Amino acid sequence: MTRRQKRFGTARAALTLLTALGALAGTALVGAAPAGAAQGTPVAPGVSYDEFDIAAARGTAHAHVLTVNLRNPRVRLDLLHPGAVAARATVSQQAIAQGAVAGVNGDFFNISEAQHPGVQATGASVGPAIARGRALKGAVPNGQRFGPALPPGTSTEDVFGLGVDRRARLDGLSLDGSIRTPEGRLPLRGLNQYALPVGSIGAFTAKWGSVSRVRATCGTDEDRAAPCSTDTYEVAVRGGRVVSTADAPGSGPIAADTTVLVGREAGAQQLRKFFEGERVTVRHRLVASESRVPFRFALGGYPVLDDGQPLPGLDNRSSAVRTAVGIADNGRRLLLLALDGAPEYRTGLTIAEVASVMRELGSVDAFSLDGGGSSTLVARAPGAGAVSVRNHPSDGVERPVPNGIGVFSAP
Repeated sequence: MTRRQKRFGTARAALTLLTALGALAGTALVGAAPAGAAQGTPVAPGVSYDEFDIAAARGTAHAHVLTVNLRNPRVRLDLLHPGAVAARATVSQQAIAQGAVAGVNGDFFNISEAQHPGVQATGASVGPAIARGRALKGAVPNGQRFGPALPPGTSTEDVFGLGVDRRARLDGLSLDGSIRTPEGRLPLRGLNQYALPVGSIGAFTAKWGSVSRVRATCGTDEDRAAPCSTDTYEVAVRGGRVVSTADAPGSGPIAADTTVLVGREAGAQQLRKFFEGERVTVRHRLVASESRVPFRFALGGYPVLDDGQPLPGLDNRSSAVRTAVGIADNGRRLLLLALDGAPEYRTGLTIAEVASVMRELGSVDAFSLDGGGSSTLVARAPGAGAVSVRNHPSDGVERPVPNGIGVFSAP
């Protein structure tokens, strides 16, 4: 979606706990310092960790929070991911593998395929993803999303990320892609996605991994549970030429110099016109809705706080364990929050309460990430060489997830 231009005012960024308490509906932080104040246990230069109780409408929740100062030149952010879009690993495994000092879980994902028996769940995330400045994937259609209902006016294209200017921001990322042949140009509607729009063509690269691509042709733009398409086709392009074709999506690793095009319905009919040896050029990029600053990293979820105001229509009935990220100080300070999933705290927060808590902590904009059993916050303890899990995941153990927000600190 295209939102109005963000206005990061210093007055909003300097909100304190005392001034925010009167504006909250049903939530209050217990034992937390005022917003923006130095607090918590140091994790690394520019990174600190804190935990505190939240008196919420349905019981006490317990929050674990990382405060990240992006003004510190030793601090950087990037996407945690297991090396492929269609793969999962725990947050601690991803953080240790990439050398992060802290992090939280990220986007919602294709967790199961009970609606399509026999089809392999991909584990791939819902929204767009960028790592180290390179696009990994595009967003699935809204109706194909896993996770709670989106707030009005938001979409699967919404992202939180960090620009090459070292400022954090919320935006939307849409796919701009094309397939060129001597006969003309076709639109590309997907990039390493577990679901493609009806009648479209999507591209899969080596970044996808080796998981089956069949799931991309299941469901519709409005109904995730709709049957898989019976009209599909696949074309492999290497070195600018078609090298193979198939009547159904395949599986297995994709070579670094190869792009696999998968079509469904009208898209499949277009791909059937391709022949081995034909010249084909596939181009794609992710385009930001608002900012002209390229993202260094980005991942999906959905906004809950915009310019200091909760989005209209946020759910205020369903409480759960949550993960969220807040932006303060004109994009120079982050607040990464994960609730505790221990039984005594499992009532959690509603999304409306999440927006209020993030504002109380000093956030001007905030973004909800995957919750429930996925909610995980990791950080290095003083003197430790690797991260450890700081909250209690509600499954009792860490859940493998497709990505997360990684916090890195140079020595």
